[in-house]
Amino acid sequence: MSLSSLSIRRPVLATVFSIVIVLFGIISFNYLPVREYPAVDPPIVTVSTSYIGANAEVIESQITEPLEEEINGIAGIKNLTSVSREGRSTVTVEFDLDVDLETAANDVRARVSRAVRNIPPDADPPVVSKADADARPILFFNIKSDSRNLLQLTDIAINYFKERVQTIPGVSSVQIWGDKTYSMRLWLDPMKLAAYDLTPLDVRNSLSSENVELPSGRIEGNLTELTVRTMGRMSTVDEFNDLIISQRNGSNIKLRDLGYAELGPQNERTILKRDGVPMVGVVLVPQPGANQIDIADEFYNRANAIEKDLPADIETAIGFDTTEYVRASIDEVQQTIF
Repeated sequence: MSLSSLSIRRPVLATVFSIVIVLFGIISFNYLPVREYPAVDPPIVTVSTSYIGANAEVIESQITEPLEEEINGIAGIKNLTSVSREGRSTVTVEFDLDVDLETAANDVRARVSRAVRNIPPDADPPVVSKADADARPILFFNIKSDSRNLLQLTDIAINYFKERVQTIPGVSSVQIWGDKTYSMRLWLDPMKLAAYDLTPLDVRNSLSSENVELPSGRIEGNLTELTVRTMGRMSTVDEFNDLIISQRNGSNIKLRDLGYAELGPQNERTILKRDGVPMVGVVLVPQPGANQIDIADEFYNRANAIEKDLPADIETAIGFDTTEYVRASIDEVQQTIF
């Protein structure tokens, strides 16, 4: 007996089946993820290594090639590509489609851990990451000012926006693009270093040994107990300038004799601009399966409340919002159905 014949002979049963199907559809509709593209993770694993100050040739010979030699022996590799540029090595491993991405990432981590002994000890540890379709940012919010530098804008982006929007339900992380964090920069004069027969490595060794805070134990009495803290870390420009680098003939050679310390941004090589204007951006990354439209709506509500507390010279704008395309697609589907 066919379905159509059964529906004609048993109309009540057919009606019940139709109602059940509609109920399942309504319930399933509420659990559908709302996103721009399907959640498809390509079988790609990336190994990134930073080695600040090294040129591309050194990066290739001392970091990229040892990593490639170890990784190349993993089964299921389709393509292995690498990019060596100043200060950074990136090795991209593409696996066959039938390879489990989690297993492939674990195999790459195991091989990279074996290759670490062959790369320079001063290089940062290699970071292994797998491709994630949910790691794409969905909203970019920029902050700029005519009277503040990027260091001050970074503080505003972190303290005003990041702390308040990272608690939005469904948000995986909040990134700051174009941020400039405070750091102490040491500028050395090559002529003065040569005059004192010193090298930048001597300055670095002195800084590593002197700028450290170690546990100092405690002082116990009959009725009291005090924790001792050694104030060993330097925090001001004068403290860094007074750092003793070496001693010659009973006199101290300080950093101010070789150069000077300056409080400035940690990274001066990159900058974020829009229409030629420097700025800082706040970026939202969703959790897997999160409703991106709900995230964007809640962000706009919180951003409007935050803007009331901002200084008058701060200007904000939306850089991009991928949920606009999602909303347009949903509207087209609704128009097609109804």
